[in-house]
Amino acid sequence: MNPDLVAEKTIQDKKVTLMRAAVITAPQTVEIQEVALPKPGPTQVRIKMEGCGLCASNIPVWQGREWFSYPIPAGNPGHEGWGVVDAVGAEVKTIKIGDRVAALSYHAYAEYDLAEADAVVQIPEILAGVPFPGEPLGCAINIFKRSDIQAGQTVAILGIGFLGALLVQLAKEAGARVIALSQREYSLNVAAETGADELIKLDDHYQIIEKVKALTGGKFCERVIECTGKEWPLNLSGELTAERGKLIIAGFHQDGMRSVNVQLWNWRGLDVINAHERDPKIYLSGIAEAVKAVTTGRLNPQPLYTHEFSLENIAEAFQLLNNRPDGFMKALIKF
Repeated sequence: MNPDLVAEKTIQDKKVTLMRAAVITAPQTVEIQEVALPKPGPTQVRIKMEGCGLCASNIPVWQGREWFSYPIPAGNPGHEGWGVVDAVGAEVKTIKIGDRVAALSYHAYAEYDLAEADAVVQIPEILAGVPFPGEPLGCAINIFKRSDIQAGQTVAILGIGFLGALLVQLAKEAGARVIALSQREYSLNVAAETGADELIKLDDHYQIIEKVKALTGGKFCERVIECTGKEWPLNLSGELTAERGKLIIAGFHQDGMRSVNVQLWNWRGLDVINAHERDPKIYLSGIAEAVKAVTTGRLNPQPLYTHEFSLENIAEAFQLLNNRPDGFMKALIKF
């Protein structure tokens, strides 16, 4: 056989059997490696990724913690992916090749990822070409539903990142008065653009309490949503919640124990809600509702996608996510 044809066939075979994926090989060290192209099992689909959002929960994995083992599996911890189905398992009947989907998958920092067929949500044609990191959008919907926000209530949202800004939109759409609290001036500006009524910088604990007390006529807030994942704002959230109000924990508390003022929570009769879902069906329900919310304009995440990176530049993306400079809200890896 002609040597050039042999070389061409070798390249074609390589494209079929290998893909590029990000691998965190050590703390703050990311490599792009060629790994085996995954094959879907009988109940799975394979997705050719269009993109994947970077989540703040990725930061400890990237920074390094003693309980993580390196290298991290290829493509992990990417879990905010969307793309087009390019292969389906033998038992899959509801999803077909060519469907554009958002997925609950966990190795999405790669050109391809696998998901169970019942763990994907189809993205309608009206959103063609629009980024759709379904998992965080679904999380925002589910947290909002758990918050039980009613028209006329005052809602404080602590931490205006991507999630907090989405919750500002949803709370305002529900008819609530929103107080947004954040450390970054940029984030407070974003909160104002997304509809927040009052803006307070997260700085002095007791001054913040007095400001919210004054804004609410001494009653504080019927709903407080804590999005930071940090101990101090969690305790502050209790102080800002009205008697018989609901304190919703939306921040990802992943760095060990928390000391909280249970006496205050008890005295005020607070409902304390951990809004982190673990049931995949509820996640999927949230993603499906997020699709409707985006198509109807109830939710507008587009201005919050502030940075895009290629897979080759994912190390830079992690660094940006860690530092969160002004202008940063949500980064997407695009393929």
